[in-house]
Amino acid sequence: MLYSHVMKSLLPYVNILLSVLLIAFILLQRTGAQIGGAFGGNDNLSSAYHTRRGSEKWLFIGTIIIAVLFAISALINLI
Repeated sequence: MLYSHVMKSLLPYVNILLSVLLIAFILLQRTGAQIGGAFGGNDNLSSAYHTRRGSEKWLFIGTIIIAVLFAISALINLI
């Protein structure tokens, strides 16, 4: 009973923390896409199909992990 009460009181703070981290990780990712790419424009260098290396790879993986954790915590918050 106590564990459930503590979990329910901490979960909103966990959601806020994960959302701030997710926003930061998304904003830190560098992209080569231009505004024309959003509207179907085509450029010679396709930035969507390149190999991620080094810190860019870890930032990408971290973004996926944080997004999954955020989704799980949001679903738990609904229950």
